[in-house]
Amino acid sequence: MKTNRGIIYIVGILFALAMALTSYINSSYLESYFSEAGVGVIYMSVSIATIIALLFADRILTRFGNRRTSLYFSALLALSLFLLAAGGGKALVLLAFALYFISVNFLIATLDVFVEDFSLKNSIGRFRGFYLMLINGSWVVAQLISSSVIERSSFQGIYLLSALFMLLDVAVFHFFLRNFRDPVYEKIPIVKTIAFFEKNKNILRIYLVNLILKFFFAWMIIYTPIYLNRHLGFEWSEIGLIFTIMLLPFLLLDYPLGVLSDRIGEKKMLIAGFLIAGIFTLVIPLIAAPLLLLWAAILFCTRVGAAMVEVMSENYFFKSVPEEDVDETAFFRNTTPLSFILAPLLATLLLLLLPTFQYLFFVLGAILLLGVLVSLRLDDVR
Repeated sequence: MKTNRGIIYIVGILFALAMALTSYINSSYLESYFSEAGVGVIYMSVSIATIIALLFADRILTRFGNRRTSLYFSALLALSLFLLAAGGGKALVLLAFALYFISVNFLIATLDVFVEDFSLKNSIGRFRGFYLMLINGSWVVAQLISSSVIERSSFQGIYLLSALFMLLDVAVFHFFLRNFRDPVYEKIPIVKTIAFFEKNKNILRIYLVNLILKFFFAWMIIYTPIYLNRHLGFEWSEIGLIFTIMLLPFLLLDYPLGVLSDRIGEKKMLIAGFLIAGIFTLVIPLIAAPLLLLWAAILFCTRVGAAMVEVMSENYFFKSVPEEDVDETAFFRNTTPLSFILAPLLATLLLLLLPTFQYLFFVLGAILLLGVLVSLRLDDVR
């Protein structure tokens, strides 16, 4: 058990490094091929494709098993990263990004199966908190090195480095975890899955909590780099430092929050997390000066709240739903691609109506505060 956990830690760290290096540059990279509005359309399109693909997760896992599925999608992700590094025409870039986005979301789902299988019921919060701490620590490390890579080799070097991390994951999945016993993945029609969420009000509420959080992440991933670089004039070296400081709460808070959730439950921390993230997001449009430390501090505070919500929502859901219910887990995980439909769709419409770009963050802050209302109606799971 401990050996398997160690392998999953390694896999998760390598995967997180690849994701973290690329997530905050994807919108700027795509903008070099497409218009600002076109970037939003691309995110919406690939997200729809991802949601459709996730509907077949149970069939894929039943046929290939979780280890081989993880192996295949790691290889596909590595291939997509090599293609993005190579660049080329718009069609090739679009195909590579679609492959990238779908692979990332499938790997998030398959790693969930491993993590839950290796967790004891009474210590899910502790294990997932430590796992998330390692993952988010990788995001911090990635931001430290990303700016120097961009300065030396532009976006190409970032995608190549990320591809190498994923090739290491391919090797790990090939040589290890061969003794993993897959649970029986239950096939539940999508209508019944939706009915399950509607019937189980707390599961539906935690789904909405997670959707609001992922909406926040999607909005920030797409529009924060553009705002800092194009509208405020920060260099990528400065943005890398800002993002490094911004992501520290995920490294510092995930494990202690996971332990705390096993003791006191998740509800209070969810409410506090949304309040903190919402209030400091509302501050963003009020700061027009490109002051590095000030921006790092504000974004740091938004992530304090987001880290609290992330750990608590993850723990709440996986305390409530067993690992073999792959359709329910996949439905829960569709909040990521769904948020990448909703966030650019709403933002694109707002950009036609709002006087300036920074007003987008007023809307985002208000949406985060809606999470407080949803969290208030949750019942804690012990």
